[in-house]
Amino acid sequence: MIAGLIEEAGFERVVAIDLHAPEIEGFFRIPLEHLSAAKLLADAVRTTSDTVIVAPDLGAVKLAERYQALLHLPVVVLHKTRVSGSEVSLRSIIGDVKDKAPLIVDDMITTGATIEAAAKGLLQAGCKPNVSVVATHALFVGPAVARLQTLPIQQLIGTNSVEATTELPAHFQVVNLAPLIADTIARLHRDQSLENLLAHS
Repeated sequence: MIAGLIEEAGFERVVAIDLHAPEIEGFFRIPLEHLSAAKLLADAVRTTSDTVIVAPDLGAVKLAERYQALLHLPVVVLHKTRVSGSEVSLRSIIGDVKDKAPLIVDDMITTGATIEAAAKGLLQAGCKPNVSVVATHALFVGPAVARLQTLPIQQLIGTNSVEATTELPAHFQVVNLAPLIADTIARLHRDQSLENLLAHS
């Protein structure tokens, strides 16, 4: 419905960053450029030789692989079950996390339930208590900030894709998307390739 409304409003092209589901592209009849903020976020995060990239659920595996290509680190995958809109239960961990420093990557943080379940499960499995979290869209809905502040998160990095409507965690680091968007607009006007900026590249 939203895709249809955008088209009916007269827009000829849409530029999106790290869509929650790639299938969303199929709902648009006008060109949609699906960009990724992974390179900007990967440049901002600090890693060590014992860091492992963590996909907090199966939906984040492709994103984790994108970070793996940029950071050259192993990937661990978590299986979760969503109990409710704000509650998540961790079922299993695929990969070695013992004595590792986890870098949890996701496209967005809403209530913080997925990050909380992932961090607690990783700690129980023996990872180091210095968790890093990287997510493109930092929504921080409901109890998110309070949840995240109870976890041993050393780095919490997101972008300014949405305007903050609540108090942000004190250690939240914001990566500016303006250069990526400006570069995209310039390339579109010059009819240049966006290949290295796209989410699937």
